[in-house]
Amino acid sequence: MDRSLYLAMNGAKQTLIAQTSNANNIANAQTTAFKSDFEQFRSMPSYGPGFPARAYSMSERPGSSFATGTLQRTGRELDVAIDGNGWIAVKGADGTEAYTRAGDLQINAQGTLQTGSGLTVLNDAGNPVVIPPTRKVIFGSDGTISTIAQGANPASTAILDKIKLVNPDAKNLEKKTDGLFHLIKPAPIQSDPAVKLVQGSLESSNVNIMSAMVNMIELSRNYEYQIKVMKTASDNDSASAQLLQLA
Repeated sequence: MDRSLYLAMNGAKQTLIAQTSNANNIANAQTTAFKSDFEQFRSMPSYGPGFPARAYSMSERPGSSFATGTLQRTGRELDVAIDGNGWIAVKGADGTEAYTRAGDLQINAQGTLQTGSGLTVLNDAGNPVVIPPTRKVIFGSDGTISTIAQGANPASTAILDKIKLVNPDAKNLEKKTDGLFHLIKPAPIQSDPAVKLVQGSLESSNVNIMSAMVNMIELSRNYEYQIKVMKTASDNDSASAQLLQLA
């Protein structure tokens, strides 16, 4: 009885973990440039002094989907999207360089270019991009930032800086708890001229909401099955105890 009970209990717990990951995907179906997370189950033998006596289920996140979302035209001057593969370099909360595709940019009171979540955008030198008060900001397809000064001729533009656009190997990228992608093996990475930026557009989330909803139903049913096994194990234990009392 104890084996089936603990196996079912572990299965229910791991199913809830997988459901949490799936729920996070659904919650971010409208988040700009969000990359959905995969989840999978695998058996994990229980090792001890002897041979493995049983195998428990284990939920794990093997990675994230790098499929690109659709480009949605917004017309907003500070909205940018990457057309194809590539990433925008930003400064993570821990101070290290991280990567995102969220291009809902903004300029704070100090003139620093940031993402919509407040992350500082970096230039090719790894420094924050700073934009002084200006009449218009123009983003080139290569990440070049040009501005038209206040009171200046609309036809006169000046190149100010360049956003660092990179395209590292997807196998060397992992999403961390901050929602950003980091290099698994940290190493200096240079900007990639092949990465193209589109101004006035945003990339949508790549979450397939229908697939995520079907997955949610399947996980809910799996959880119910595990609970039924636990109930059956409890009933069998009670029946065994009654037989022992009659004996």
